[in-house]
Amino acid sequence: MPIVELLMPKLGESIIEATILTWNKQVGDAVAVDEAVLEIATDKVDSEVPSEVAGTISKLLFNEGDVVPVGEVVALIDTGGSGSTPAQEAAPAASVSVKAVEATVEQAVESLSSSVVSNTGERFYSPLVMSMAKEESISMSELEQIPGTGKEGRVTKADMQAYLSSGKKVKENIKASPTSVAPVNTGIQTEVSTSKPVSPPSPVQSGNVEVIEMDRMRKMIAKHMVNSVQTSAHVTTFVEADVTNLVNWRNRIKEDFKKREGENITFTPIFIEVVAKALKEFPYVNCSLDGDNIILKKEINIGMAAALPNGNLIVPVIKNCDQLNLVGITKKVNDLANRARNNQLKPDETAGGTYTLTNVGSFGNLMGTPIINQPQVGILAVGSIQKKPVVLETSEGDVIAIRHMMFLSHSYDHRIVDGAMGGRFVKRVADLLEQFDVNRTI
Repeated sequence: MPIVELLMPKLGESIIEATILTWNKQVGDAVAVDEAVLEIATDKVDSEVPSEVAGTISKLLFNEGDVVPVGEVVALIDTGGSGSTPAQEAAPAASVSVKAVEATVEQAVESLSSSVVSNTGERFYSPLVMSMAKEESISMSELEQIPGTGKEGRVTKADMQAYLSSGKKVKENIKASPTSVAPVNTGIQTEVSTSKPVSPPSPVQSGNVEVIEMDRMRKMIAKHMVNSVQTSAHVTTFVEADVTNLVNWRNRIKEDFKKREGENITFTPIFIEVVAKALKEFPYVNCSLDGDNIILKKEINIGMAAALPNGNLIVPVIKNCDQLNLVGITKKVNDLANRARNNQLKPDETAGGTYTLTNVGSFGNLMGTPIINQPQVGILAVGSIQKKPVVLETSEGDVIAIRHMMFLSHSYDHRIVDGAMGGRFVKRVADLLEQFDVNRTI
């Protein structure tokens, strides 16, 4: 009798475990191909686990509420029957399964028609629901008052979304225990205090205003930026660089370069080339964190933040910058920038970045304090290039000269990049720019 193992599926790159919410099948029940055997939950999503084969459930290896690692065997399915008369035994099993489905449908209809499920204070809350409650500052006492349409009154993601979109808030006049209440059977040691303040309702707009809903990309950007600030310990260090040699060199070669290559050469490719050189000297700035592990990246893939015509932001990535010459980087920069403006980028062209450069100077800004692009640990902002009177040291004494000056702002994750390293890195970038060879050929 062939036995097939049902595994806890992989639900995402960062998800390593899931909680079993409900077993839809019990030992002895028949299961068809693609029929849901159990429901699971993570801190990001609720999902069903279907069977890849037809057969009979022979063993369940975990209980409801257990937290199970991804890839672990959760059940055994007998694909060959359990006796000498499989046809006779399969029929009752199928009958039981049909009755169970009918009962479930009937309960769901009753639940939806009433729209209210009584609460005993012992409901199971999935990690996803608990995460949503935490984000919206919903206390446990308030959570217990939200009607649940799931099995046995369980609050689902849809229930939470419906509650939040309704704009209703349960008044905090419920007599709650002064102690913290822990969620039941989540496998996660999280305490939600009943005294946690509830988020105030959205203010009612009045007067001469216009309310505009964020588009999908802006919502993603907002979530990404907030997540970065909440994840990394942001520190920003500033350096001013004399880029006169660089400016003079570009002014001298840009017309010939355009005639020869059919491309405009801007300052961005030169900045990227210099940053790639500095990253090779400071590998810990070209890394990411995975818990307590430092992931040093062997590739140098620099993302360049680009503003779109609609005001949104996108970061195409130039892969293996350290292996490209300046002509190659220039062609990559121009190609990605043009296709970004026309919404023609491919998904993999915005993935895999190990460090990011943003040119705030293109908007006339002197400097900025950029937010790190997760899961990277650093981002460099270059400001506008301006002519300034600067004191220069010469063999004949100090003189005042007009020079092209630019601020560099390096934001870095202080969990891994200390102030000394972060400061030395941006100073090294400035030094490389100041030492640019005015006689360079390209």
